[in-house]
Amino acid sequence: MGFGDLKGQAGLKALNEFLADRSYIEGWVASQADVAVFEAVGKAPAAALAHALRWFNQISSYGSKKGSLPGVKKPVNTYGAAGNATAAAAEDSESDDDDGDLFGSDTEEEKAIKAARVEAYKEKKSAKPALIAKSNVIFDVKPWDDETDMAEVERLCRTIVMDGLLWGSSKLVEIGYGIKKLRITTVIEDAKVSTEDLIEKITEGFEDHVQSVDIAAFNKI
Repeated sequence: MGFGDLKGQAGLKALNEFLADRSYIEGWVASQADVAVFEAVGKAPAAALAHALRWFNQISSYGSKKGSLPGVKKPVNTYGAAGNATAAAAEDSESDDDDGDLFGSDTEEEKAIKAARVEAYKEKKSAKPALIAKSNVIFDVKPWDDETDMAEVERLCRTIVMDGLLWGSSKLVEIGYGIKKLRITTVIEDAKVSTEDLIEKITEGFEDHVQSVDIAAFNKI
């Protein structure tokens, strides 16, 4: 079992394929399984591995809170399904051997037909448009005090322009003692926009107005 070497391209490709129809390594919420694989990966995958990159950015957004995620961290090679492919390949190999014993090897014509089918499948697969992975992220932008102009805070946030970033609706949410935070919605392309980079642009770019930024919700679209 396992994805293999997650520092190499083969392992990262296996992880990317595994996450094509999953948000997390195990279950429906982020857990220590994600933390174990995240630590094994080490750094953000290339943009071409969109599913792995989307997942990496999401787990990265938990920052120092990753240790509080549910579950028990297990050895990284216990996650994933790479072993299934190996077993299937071995089974196919044994099946081919058995067929050879019973019926003899394929003729040249049969080999040519099989090769043509493989090429046709590859062409059909490559013709499909690439899926652009997107996420809906809601940020809570907190001011220093009740005297902060929250309309200005929203205006400043919306001045941030990034390829793959779309600002959405917003509202003010009462924190207490007359202080309100800005809750603002975004849609991001996972391969182009990192939540960490966006938070850094807000907190460091507008430090006179913004005390901190939290992720209120993160959902894959």
